[in-house]
Amino acid sequence: IACLTGGCQHGRIARNAVPRRAHPPHPMLKNVRQVDYVIVLCDDLERMKAFYRDLFGFPVTVEKHNVIAMDAGSVTFCLRQRTRAYDGRSAGPQSPGVQIAFRVPTGDVNSCHEQLQQKGVNILDPPTDQEWGHRTVYFSDPEGNILEIYEELA
Repeated sequence: IACLTGGCQHGRIARNAVPRRAHPPHPMLKNVRQVDYVIVLCDDLERMKAFYRDLFGFPVTVEKHNVIAMDAGSVTFCLRQRTRAYDGRSAGPQSPGVQIAFRVPTGDVNSCHEQLQQKGVNILDPPTDQEWGHRTVYFSDPEGNILEIYEELA
């Protein structure tokens, strides 16, 4: 992921940003080339499963007592209950642990926003055209993680 001077926006180069070198000249882990799955640590796995399943409808590929994996296209999206000593404690909804962005086709952000409102989802920022070329809506999951739905602006 190429981060940019002035911020990192989903690994994409903003129109007015100066790109940094994408890879160091001699990376330590040179065989790592992509993100394969993302795990969101949870306190209430059942509540989080219901939220993400009902919201996105990603097919569940693995379901065990402390982990759920869903097929989210090119990435596997996982929810895992905090069970390991190094998982730490959740800081609660007032202190998000992660921000995850989901891309939709151009023209879909407003309808997504309406659907989120109808479901009673906590909206953090209504649909907004961003300077980096995205139209976004920000909202949170039941444990306070920041979620974003975005579309590319023409």
